[in-house]
Amino acid sequence: MLITADTLVTGEEVLHPGWVAVNDGTVTGLGQGAPPRPTGDGDLVLGEATVVPGFVDMHVHGGGGGAFPVATDEETATAVAMHAAHGTTTIMASLVSAHPDELLREVDVLSGHVRDGLIGGIHLEGPWLAPSKKGAHDPTALRQPGHPDPGEITRVLEAARGTVRMVTVAPELDGAMDAIRQVVDTGAVAAVGHTDASYEQTLAAIDAGARVGTHLFNAMRPVHHREPGPVTALVEDPRVTVEMIGDGVHLHPSLYRGVCELVGPDRVTLVTDAMAAAGMPDGSYRLGTLDVDVVDSVARVAGTDTIAGSTATMDQLFRFAVDHGPADPDAALLQAVRQTSVNPARAVGFPTAGLHAGGRADLVVLDAGLQVQLVIRGGEQVLAR
Repeated sequence: MLITADTLVTGEEVLHPGWVAVNDGTVTGLGQGAPPRPTGDGDLVLGEATVVPGFVDMHVHGGGGGAFPVATDEETATAVAMHAAHGTTTIMASLVSAHPDELLREVDVLSGHVRDGLIGGIHLEGPWLAPSKKGAHDPTALRQPGHPDPGEITRVLEAARGTVRMVTVAPELDGAMDAIRQVVDTGAVAAVGHTDASYEQTLAAIDAGARVGTHLFNAMRPVHHREPGPVTALVEDPRVTVEMIGDGVHLHPSLYRGVCELVGPDRVTLVTDAMAAAGMPDGSYRLGTLDVDVVDSVARVAGTDTIAGSTATMDQLFRFAVDHGPADPDAALLQAVRQTSVNPARAVGFPTAGLHAGGRADLVVLDAGLQVQLVIRGGEQVLAR
């Protein structure tokens, strides 16, 4: 199958016009200008459209009314389908803090869906988080890594059978450094988040192997001129990729722009942190064990002002990145593609990172307003509008 469009963004360059050749779910070639053969039946001649790599969401709790922490086949499939309709072709299921037996059950169920290809991996956002920065996590489920059960992390990672790709840990907790090293030794990514850590404690976590900052600024000690805290440590170390929730609620756009200028286009990854209400109307929902109220598309823990994840989708974040990116339109498109596809795939080791010969054929077709028109995952259309 040949796909041609006025604009093709590969993740490395912007082509006007561009073409992609797909065979048996794999990209077999791409380039600028006229395709290598005339188009015919079964090809997609898109004209005034922008083709970008499929979005990669490395931090998402659910959507479409389905929640990954519930850990049932139906809830998982519902959440994946809703995000796929908005261009997410690779998704990492994030779990919130849970008590030991429930955490093991959730990991066991979701690990099966990693092996069957429905989801790309599991992210444990807790339970090893700081109570003072718990956000929308059940405070009764938080605990120190290795305490009171020194074997818990080993059991959880063994139950996952290699499907846990990222674990968020607060560096100031007792046992945190050993936990970070243990996570890294299994091949997973250790992340710093939900933390009141000092600058020095965060540097120690990075030296121990942490390579991601979980939703930078949110649920973190703020920057102070005498105690710069975790944000500064994460931003200044070139080994670290920082997540940002570009939904217009969690962060002011000026912070997004400022961080991009500081760290460059390759160290920011946009994440939805979406919960079950993403793609759904306002109302009452659940995030783990907590009740959540959604009003004007903003999710908060019931009866509080605490933001409980988001209702965003990756196409929304893509438009946010373009709107607040470089002034040059092509540079803005390229930065948005890197932050919604290439960077997250690289950060957690997913094999698909942008469009390239030999890679899986994951593509999103956007109209002139950057609204999703068509989604292709592994060469198969999952959405056609």
